[in-house]
Amino acid sequence: MTEPQLGGTYDDLLRFARHAETLGLVSFARSDHLAWRGAPMPATDAFATLGALARETETIRLCVLVTPITFRHPAIIAKNAATIDQMSGGRLDLGVGTGWNEHEHDVLGLDFPGQTERWRRFEDSLGYLTAAFSEPSTEHRGPYYSLATDVLPKPSGIRIVIGGSGPKRTPTFAGRYADEYNTYIGDPKGISTRVSVMREAAGDRQVEVTVMGSVETGSRARLSEQILSLEEAGVERVYLQWLDLTDFAGMAAMVDEVLSL
Repeated sequence: MTEPQLGGTYDDLLRFARHAETLGLVSFARSDHLAWRGAPMPATDAFATLGALARETETIRLCVLVTPITFRHPAIIAKNAATIDQMSGGRLDLGVGTGWNEHEHDVLGLDFPGQTERWRRFEDSLGYLTAAFSEPSTEHRGPYYSLATDVLPKPSGIRIVIGGSGPKRTPTFAGRYADEYNTYIGDPKGISTRVSVMREAAGDRQVEVTVMGSVETGSRARLSEQILSLEEAGVERVYLQWLDLTDFAGMAAMVDEVLSL
């Protein structure tokens, strides 16, 4: 899991993604931020870079974790995602969220509705994406977005990811709409509680549980204990977060330590 808004080029992302693929990792993920606090950084576009990675990798899944619905109309999200799905042979995981970073909206002149409206738009967007990806597309008429045509091309392998640390709405929406529920590495009890909320909302639907964040490297015993506690909380997969795209050696050492367990 990379955070290119903190710096790094497309070539850095490509090097990391290819290394992850060589190691046989399941997925390479990147955030979707357009700006960050502090000195301006060369934040690359999430969908453009994932489209390029789709052509320069072969097996690893590619994930945007997550794109805010405040950046793009769901029609644009759906079209970008279906195109990258086609370019990658069905390897895109589409993470979506409400958006939370008010700063990047302010400095770039993007609308940033209040929290209540963002949640309403988020649910409306999820309904829109579900309708657009259906075969054929179904009509959608929500409070903000509407769809009245079949949307082509159809994705062959897109998985919807809903991520966040909220105790109720995020896991509930993940249970209803997502193929994967992602939350942050933290207190296993809190994760377990959120997973239970998600499972109740999912019913018979199968939703994968993942976490994202840093792990306790430097001590094999502590790392093993942390991974075990996450598994007991219901976690099925971990996105190992690495912030510095210029420190390839550090990232490789961290991944090697985790894979040695």
